Amino acid sequence: MGENTNNTEYIFDPAAELKKGASVMDDIMIEAKGIKRCFRLGSGEDFYALKGIDMQVPAGKLTILKGRSGSGKTTLLNILSALDDPTEGDVIIGEHVYSQMNEKEKEKLRRYNIGFVFQFHQLLPEFTALENVCIPALIGGEKTVAAEHRAKEVLDYLGLSQRMQHKPAQLSGGEKQRVAVARALINRPSVILADEPSGSLDSQNKAELHNLFFDLRREFNQTFVIVTHDESLAETTDRVIHLRDGEVFATSQNDTAQL
Repeated sequence: MGENTNNTEYIFDPAAELKKGASVMDDIMIEAKGIKRCFRLGSGEDFYALKGIDMQVPAGKLTILKGRSGSGKTTLLNILSALDDPTEGDVIIGEHVYSQMNEKEKEKLRRYNIGFVFQFHQLLPEFTALENVCIPALIGGEKTVAAEHRAKEVLDYLGLSQRMQHKPAQLSGGEKQRVAVARALINRPSVILADEPSGSLDSQNKAELHNLFFDLRREFNQTFVIVTHDESLAETTDRVIHLRDGEVFATSQNDTAQL
């Protein structure tokens, strides 16, 4: 695995990549145009999970994808993250146009431009919190010393400086999710995509995680797209895109979201 020979001292800023170079037209981080996703059923019939989605995600804001089960939220998130290809339509993140990218380029996009947070933390049980957070940076070719330095700074910012050497089984549910957020931030992504990140947490840990998202948005201009059923988060976020039966039926903006 190649190592990054850049010895520039790391300063924790999740939005650094956006500031350094990724061009975001008119402060739009993600634009989806005419997204359709068709699945072939066992009966041979075509089922359209998405039926022509047009949407924009503002840079430096927290956008919620909301809708009932089966509305197409996770399917759309998979397409925004370049994990799945639309049947029709296109996605643009900064200067990256998905339809013009091959699989290797999409893999690089996911590694450096997109951070992922899942409902269940997906931490590797045999590794410590610090080691789990380092993994994406090491895969990206970062030197071990530099990756650990960066991971320690992120974990410290997230209030986990005393838990770095603990393995997942030794952490609470809220701590595991914060480690997962740290892992998503390690490569300084332009956007973090999260699928029901607080779905498995109790009320207190859920509120703390949501506050963390707003802190990152406010202090570092971090962009989020979050799939959630959580009404409290949807009521306080910057923007909510409501999905129903594979279509956007409403978009609401909250100008009084947490500042």
